[in-house]
Amino acid sequence: MSKTQERVDAVSSNGVPHQGRVAEPVTPPRVSARRRRPGVIALSLALIAAGGAGVAVLLLQVGNRTEVVTVVRDVQVGQVVTEDDLGTASIALDPAVKTVRGDDLDSVVGKQAAVELKPGSLLTPSQVTKDSLVKAGEQLVPIGLEPKQIPATALVPGQKVQLVHVPAQGAADTGTTSAARPATIDGRVVKASGAAPGTGIVVVDVATSAQDGPTAAAWVASGTLRLVLTAADGS
Repeated sequence: MSKTQERVDAVSSNGVPHQGRVAEPVTPPRVSARRRRPGVIALSLALIAAGGAGVAVLLLQVGNRTEVVTVVRDVQVGQVVTEDDLGTASIALDPAVKTVRGDDLDSVVGKQAAVELKPGSLLTPSQVTKDSLVKAGEQLVPIGLEPKQIPATALVPGQKVQLVHVPAQGAADTGTTSAARPATIDGRVVKASGAAPGTGIVVVDVATSAQDGPTAAAWVASGTLRLVLTAADGS
């Protein structure tokens, strides 16, 4: 063997590849597959199902809309409701909410407003009436109340009241004792205005019997009338 061949074999024995030899492919490290957890998978499926159910309910609510009657202009108590006072809107309505359906709009036109109607509100059946707010055999007495005479409880149409006659300040003794029961007249609120700018006076229209109307009007003129709210049960 020649010296040259020995030198080549010596280099090869030291781990240096012969010139021109093709290197073998490197095997990549084995990566173990991630273990799937059944609980996580079940939770993911449940969340997906819940999300899909929520979307379905939302779509049903959006699609299940009802046309109802709305108020588009101010209508005072006792005023006849016209078609121009009303409009319609399509909303998702809770069955527990009592409203006038759009198909029944014509049925409320011509009725009187039992309460003050405000634009932007939904019309309910109880807010209108076909009956006159002042019934046969009644008279309407307007009563002006100063701020100190206005009850903290809001006066609303239909509220039962008593008109009480009180002695005027400085009036002469009529011979009656202070313990005598004052004269009273039963009435019913038909309408209450807002407080007048500057004075704060509120005008309340009270329906009384025809025979008591003139007496109540006289008490108002003399400043000897006071308005008292009656209990809801009439006692």
